[in-house]
Amino acid sequence: MSQKSQPELFNDAFLVQRLSALGLRGVRRVESHQNRAVMVSVTPRGVLRIHRGYAYAPDSVLAAIVTFVKPGTRLQRRRAAQAVILAFPVDAFAPPQRARRRRKPSARPEDLPLLRQLTAMHKQFNGQFFDGQLSRISLRISRRMRRRLGELMLDANDAPVEIAISSRHVARDGWHEVEQTMLHEMIHQWQAESGRPVDHGAIFRKKAREVGVTPRAMRDVGHTSSTS
Repeated sequence: MSQKSQPELFNDAFLVQRLSALGLRGVRRVESHQNRAVMVSVTPRGVLRIHRGYAYAPDSVLAAIVTFVKPGTRLQRRRAAQAVILAFPVDAFAPPQRARRRRKPSARPEDLPLLRQLTAMHKQFNGQFFDGQLSRISLRISRRMRRRLGELMLDANDAPVEIAISSRHVARDGWHEVEQTMLHEMIHQWQAESGRPVDHGAIFRKKAREVGVTPRAMRDVGHTSSTS
């Protein structure tokens, strides 16, 4: 069968049918993409984002996807399912698309010393609490954030692209609280980069206890997903 004829036989609707038949539950809708940054993920709003190449995968791979996204799956089973998922050659069926680059707004000159400190903080915490596994990420000082102390920004494929810290938070609450906020958002970054749901559920709370994020930080610091 040629790849040109495959899209006529395999589409998103058929993929949803197959996943549902294999036990997929609790997902509001499924969105496919062709970006390898995050192969399979579930957003906080219950949207399953999945690489389009999995429409051509056998049931054994789709069953692994169902296991991977199922709430409460033990870490060992998730890792085994992840290995099956990543072994499937999605690019052979749905080659990656080039993303359009957006010009990143320049930081204000007065923010540069603080951004250097935050960059050093992220690097330190990455090695101290995440075994150095997190990717380097863009940092930004926000003057628009009034109710949030920090945000992890995700792209359209649920890949982390930026951590923003409120300028009011820095000026008002002191450096220790800023560290708590940074750790909070880095836990969300860890969730996203490891294919876990980005939320404030049991996995978040467990990791927060491990890294020493205080209950106040878990309650007050928010998270949002954005394509901007």
